[in-house]
Parts: sequence; C-alpha cells; structure tokens
Amino acid sequence: MKNETRFPAISDLAERAQRRVPKFVWEYLDSGTGNEKTRFRNRSALDKIGLMPSILHGEFTPDLSTLLLGAKLPLPFGIAPVGMSGLIWPDAEYHLASAARHLCIPYTLSTVATVAPEDIENFIGPNAWFQMYPPHDEKIRQDMLARAQASGFKTLVLTVDVPVASRRERQIRSGLTNPPKLTPRLLAQVAMRPSWAIGIARRGMPHMRMLDAYINKSTENLPVNAHIGYLLRTSPDWEYVKSLRDAWSGHLVVKGILCSKDAKLLQETGIDAIWVSNHAGRQFDAAPASIEVLPEIRQASNLPIIFDSGIEGGLDILRALSSGANFVMLGRAWHYALAALGSDGPEHLANMLKADLHANMGQLGARSLDTLPKPFQLK
Repeated sequence: MKNETRFPAISDLAERAQRRVPKFVWEYLDSGTGNEKTRFRNRSALDKIGLMPSILHGEFTPDLSTLLLGAKLPLPFGIAPVGMSGLIWPDAEYHLASAARHLCIPYTLSTVATVAPEDIENFIGPNAWFQMYPPHDEKIRQDMLARAQASGFKTLVLTVDVPVASRRERQIRSGLTNPPKLTPRLLAQVAMRPSWAIGIARRGMPHMRMLDAYINKSTENLPVNAHIGYLLRTSPDWEYVKSLRDAWSGHLVVKGILCSKDAKLLQETGIDAIWVSNHAGRQFDAAPASIEVLPEIRQASNLPIIFDSGIEGGLDILRALSSGANFVMLGRAWHYALAALGSDGPEHLANMLKADLHANMGQLGARSLDTLPKPFQLK
C-alpha cells in the first residue's frame, strides 16, 4: 500500500527514478532528439483527445482483455523495446521479461539490449517478441533470426524508423559512449547513486550482448548516438521486408509507421501487424504525433495496429484504443518503474495502469474495450 500512495502516477515514478540513476543514464532514458518538440507534441496531441462520459450503467468490473495476433491477452498493454535497458537499471531485461511472463503480456527484447536472447530464454513467457534493427550482412541477419527463434521468441518486430542515427543532443552532452566508459566525469555522477552503482558492479558495465559475436576493433569507443548497432545495420527497403517475411515463420510486425500509404503497402507484403510509432520523439523532431496519424492509418489497413509514443497512463491507453489501435506499448514507463522501485516496479506499474483503466472505463460506461466511445477533439 505504501507504494500505491507514494507513487500513484507514472510522473511520480519518473521523479523518483531521476533521483536514483546517474545523470548520464537519465539523459539516455528521458531525452528525445533536437529540441524535443516531437516528444512534447505526442503529449499535447493525446491531451486533445476527448471521450464522452456515459451515465446510469450500474455497477460493473470492466473486462480489460483483448485479442492480438491470435492470442487472448488479459491486458491491452505490453513492454516496448528499449535499447541498453540494463544500463538504466541493473538486470532490467530479466526483471521485465519475468514481469511480462507473470502478467501474460508481450515483452519485446531489443537487438541492442544488454542481454542476448540466449541469456533470457528461461525468463520469457509465451508472448516474447524480438525487435530487430536490420543487419546489412545477410549471414548476420540469418544468425540473429536463428538465435531469437531458438531462444523462444515467437514474434519478430522490424524497426524501420531509424534509417540513420538521430542526434539526441542531450545524450551527446551527457558524455555517454557505447560501450559505456566511466570517465572521471561520469564516475562522479555514479558516486551519487549508490543503489544503481552496487547493482551495476555485480555484473560489470553493460554492453550490447547480442552483438558481441559481430564486434571488431572498428566498433569500439563510439558516441552514444552511433553505436555498433548502427554500423552493422542497413536502411531497409521494401525488398528487405519481403525477404524477412520469407525468412521468419512466426508473426512479423513492422514498427515505426506514420504514413497511411506505407501501412497499405505493408499489408501487401504479408506482415501480421503494424506498429504506429514516432520512436517516442527520439528520431525526428519534425514528425507528427503518433496519435494524430493513427485514425488515418486505421482506415488504410485492417491489420492489427500496435501503438506507442507519449502514453502516460490508462486514460492515454483508452485514447489510443478508441482512435484505432488494437494494443498499446510503453517503453520509458517500465524503466521509470524499475529505476524508482527496483524489481517491485513493473508489478506496481501494471497495477497502476489496471486501476486507471478501470476508473476511466467506469466513467465511460464501457464494460469492455470494444465498447469504447468514439473520440472527439477537445477545444
């Protein structure tokens, strides 16, 4: 009960997280790119979406379950990929994978995580997804796919909205490199965050474990916005998507869609779902808010739509679902929770989101997610 009263909102978790991690870690997690206008546009656009309350529905407990990619899930939200999770909080990938298995929700492991698929295979559940930054070398691609599949990942997520490295100026100013090196400047920050430091010391400084097999001398000591993942990968084209569809037998999701024309064309490639996202404002500072383009993409495709960018609570999840999404992913929020509360954080966040969904669905008179009202623009 103590956590419920002290941290009732994601903003409370973020505030405590900032006090418990070094500044360079916070800048890595919390920043966008450029002047961060896209990130703030995500928030502003969500705030403009209204949902009409409805009265006299009697007492009921809303059903939060949903169908996605042939599976019935108890909750309409999951865990999005975040690179270098284990830098943000020690053992983050293990904590998040275990929480997702317990909650029966999707967990998405990043190509540039601090664990490899093999490291985490005993922690994942049946809804384990692997996010791929597209390698240029076909042999590396085949090897990555084989490793992910052998480790139990059933869904592949191809990220297509990172054709080049973004600037992420706050990260550059922080002095963080990949792999991370503790300079005197960064060590001074670490000394002020003992819980983080002790946890990291147990395992050593995090690095991108999956990519160990593909590293050479030319990939060392890179700035944080140009890590080895960028050197290995290519900017994919339509043929790349088709070849990946042929190579992967499980579900294939394409992440980073903001244009309805692209959504329509992607459907023709045989993929299984579209992920509408502007990378939470971390890639391009003139991009539209993800929620602004969601309705048009919904009209252009009948594929399942996954949504992220700017979600800060259960009400935002309902805004996205009512605007055309089938499922919502959160990234930063899970890491705020971990950094704020350690291993207790993911469960606390899940309970917070469930309570928020129940409260707001009660106001809407919505007994299930498929009975949400149509959204409108608030003035």
